[in-house]
Amino acid sequence: MRQSWWKILTVLLLVYTLVAGLMLEVPRLPILNETIRALHFHVTMWFGMILMLGVASFYSIRYLRSNRIQDDDVAVEFTHAAILFGILGIATGMLWAKFTWGEYWSGDPKQNASAIGLLMYMAYVVLRGSMTDAQQRGRVSAVYNLFAFAAFIPLIFVLPRLTDSLHPGNGGNPGFNAYDLDSKLRLVFYPAILAWTLLGTWMATQRIRLRRISREIEEKLLNS
Repeated sequence: MRQSWWKILTVLLLVYTLVAGLMLEVPRLPILNETIRALHFHVTMWFGMILMLGVASFYSIRYLRSNRIQDDDVAVEFTHAAILFGILGIATGMLWAKFTWGEYWSGDPKQNASAIGLLMYMAYVVLRGSMTDAQQRGRVSAVYNLFAFAAFIPLIFVLPRLTDSLHPGNGGNPGFNAYDLDSKLRLVFYPAILAWTLLGTWMATQRIRLRRISREIEEKLLNS
């Protein structure tokens, strides 16, 4: 029970996010209307993704310093979880865009930047799969992971702000705080970020355990 409290918290937060995100009253903003509920899924999933990429980068640094395969396990699985949430974030964003901007993909700078960033991390997966030596794979992918994270942050947070963008808070558009400082959106928004981050962590830790168990089984078979 002591070790699973955070998993129970994850389930409770996810249930709260789904129920409150779809049922609680939301601000009646022009054009957005009910579609603003997507904020609790699209934006919060991307926040969770960024936090997981930060964890992956931290363990990539640890691997480069220690060469411990366990650090590589954490880095790769948190990256995989982040990629999944990135895909879900783009998918939910496309649905939101369809109802507010009129089309799933309008070539908005932030949409394009997000797609480019996600492709960079998909290339990370391909890169790892192209190498057979564990140490070489770990070191090369760790370096790539750090460069990808360093490029990803300005790509989605800085560059879209320098040009016209339909996204709130970009291209001169006000963010949601400017619309409604006392909005009830925060009651779901912040718990949702924690919920998706914890869910991604849960998924990553299970994959890490499977990876280590598989490696132990392979080592025993080789030594037998």
